[in-house]
Amino acid sequence: MRISTLIYVLHQGIKSIFRNKVFSLATIATISACIFLFGIFYSVMVNFQNIIHQAESGVAVTVFFDKDISDARIQEIGEEISRRAEVSRVVFVSAEQAWADFKDEYLGEYADTFGDDNPLEDDANYEVYLSDVSMQEQLVEYIAGLSGVKEIHKSANVANTLSVANNLVSYVSLAIIIILFAVSIFLISNTVAIGISVRREEIAIMKLIGATDFVVRSPFLFEGIILGLIGAAIPLVIIYYIYNKAIGYVIQEFAVLNSILAFLPVEQIFYTLVPIALILGVGIGFLGSAITVRRHLRV
Repeated sequence: MRISTLIYVLHQGIKSIFRNKVFSLATIATISACIFLFGIFYSVMVNFQNIIHQAESGVAVTVFFDKDISDARIQEIGEEISRRAEVSRVVFVSAEQAWADFKDEYLGEYADTFGDDNPLEDDANYEVYLSDVSMQEQLVEYIAGLSGVKEIHKSANVANTLSVANNLVSYVSLAIIIILFAVSIFLISNTVAIGISVRREEIAIMKLIGATDFVVRSPFLFEGIILGLIGAAIPLVIIYYIYNKAIGYVIQEFAVLNSILAFLPVEQIFYTLVPIALILGVGIGFLGSAITVRRHLRV
């Protein structure tokens, strides 16, 4: 394609945007709203998933052994559990460590009343931490089938709550984003359709003098792409400012929550959000234009 042809189709695409200012602004506003909400939901979702991941890292399945089990068998059990895909790490807690932890957490100054006795001498165990708490039931079922395992303690309620919360955020975000994308494509289609109706006679003349389909159709496709890019760039700037301000405010005003709410830095968020938002903006613009050109442009 010659440079002159490229300049022409770009010029016509930009010209069409200014020719239909109202629909162009409405399209940009809708795409911006769509990308903005997507960016907000994405930022909330990845931070929420990060918080859940940190919470998941503290959820453990505790495995207790038969009374007369050998040390070699205990080690074998640990190795078998460690090979499971859903297991992130396995920590062995000796009977002495279990009793020391229990005294520190529950007995305090009354721990000395037990002297050298260890009521938990048969309670050595493995603390098994999962990379995905939704797989807890499968893991427990597997461990229960291992010889030498006496008892398993699990956190079913915590695991279910974390999984349900994670899925709920994902489904709600997806539903809202799909609705906004549909509205964006609809508005772009209307904008391009008006541009086609305004230039119909000009397009017919172009076809009569030998203009190719590419030259005729490209300005409308470029129009959609440009609208998509503008609509994606505006909310990215707004989200960057809002995210930094919001995180700074929460950290400053609610310092007590810092150990619970570990927010991701804006650079880490935007490393993924920027390309996704630009691709979505261009994709919505191109798709809306392509559908309209195919449906209405018959010359």
